[in-house]
This record gives sequence, structure tokens and C-alpha cells, in this order.
Amino acid sequence: MPQAPAGSGPRRRTLLAAAALAPLAMAGCSAEDPSGTTAHGPKPAPKDALVMVIRHAEKPYAGDLGEDEDGDEHPGSLAGRGRRRAEELHRLFLPAGGSTLPRPAVVFAAGGPAGAPARCRQTVEPLAATLRTPLRGEFAVGAEPALGQAVLAARMPVLVCWEHTGVPRLIHSLGAHQVLGIPAAWPDRYDLVWLFTRRQGRWSFRELPQHLLPGDA
Repeated sequence: MPQAPAGSGPRRRTLLAAAALAPLAMAGCSAEDPSGTTAHGPKPAPKDALVMVIRHAEKPYAGDLGEDEDGDEHPGSLAGRGRRRAEELHRLFLPAGGSTLPRPAVVFAAGGPAGAPARCRQTVEPLAATLRTPLRGEFAVGAEPALGQAVLAARMPVLVCWEHTGVPRLIHSLGAHQVLGIPAAWPDRYDLVWLFTRRQGRWSFRELPQHLLPGDA
């Protein structure tokens, strides 16, 4: 019976299969880092963002009451001057008014349970109606981490009307708290806009006056 040539048979086929699989195994190893996770090159920078933050408009002085939508006195509502500011707020975003602020694609306002102060919502409702901009109010003061995630996931630019005590927490949730020049707390004013701009993963900050009512600084 003739003898099979050297190197042929099952053993040769096994060696050839192993040689064919070797480059694939090497490629798989090169695509993993020492921790075992797949490497896909540098992590992309977060998307660009423009977040505008305002405080709600003027509230009543101590011992006074604001008015709700029905004209009834309510301690959690805006004062008369605050309502006038809310009616004029849309001028910040109209080119005819000389504004440099872009029209927001979505507006967030502090919400909460029934009976909670409604000043943030009252401040931006006329604006949202005039600009036909979606108004979201599902986040209460204290839920700034969830608010920050929703803001960064939303279509830009975004306007947030918030209680001044929660603004530092909101800034932290955005990841913009380390930017130089940001005040530690919102000043005792209602006529400011804080602008947070993220480009190529880096935040910058500007403070602008509203100049909407007589007496605004």
C-alpha cells in the first residue's frame, strides 16, 4: 500500500487551520486594552451645548402676596413687577430688540407638587407661548442632577428658569462648575442671564443683563 506523503493528513490540516486563525486572534488581542475592554480610539468630546440660566422674576416683598393665574393672592406667585418682566422676557430672544441671545429650542422651569411656588413656570410661560417653544416642568428644585442630564440631552440652545438656591447644583450637574468667574451663588437680582457654552468639551461662562424693565441694572 503506498505511504502518504510526509506532512499530509489530519495533522497537516490542523496546523493549516491554526495558522489561518492566528492573525484573527492577534487582531482580537490588539483591540483590547489591559483591562479587557475594547478600545476604539480616543473618546469623542461631548456635543457642543449652549445653556442659558435665569432666575424666576420678582417675587413679593416679605409680608406681601403675589397673584396666581386667576388673579387670586398667592404667596408662591410673582409680584406685579415680576409679571411685567415675564411678559417682556421674549424680547431677549428677538433680533428686532437688538438681542444677542439665540431663541431657545426648549425651556425648562422648576416644577413640583401642587401648592409649591410656581414662580419659575409663571416667568417663562408667556415666553414659551410667544416663541412657540416647548416648556418642560417635570423637575422640582432638588432634582438638579436629573435636570442636568435632561438639559444636556435636549436640543440646543436650552433656557432654564430656576430657583436661585438650586442654580449652583445645576451648574455642577452640567459639569461647568470649575469654570473661572462663576459666582458661588446667584446674586440678589432678577435681571440677569447666565450663559454656559461648551465647545469641544470645554465650558465657558458669561453673565449678561436683561435690560427689560426700568430700574434694571
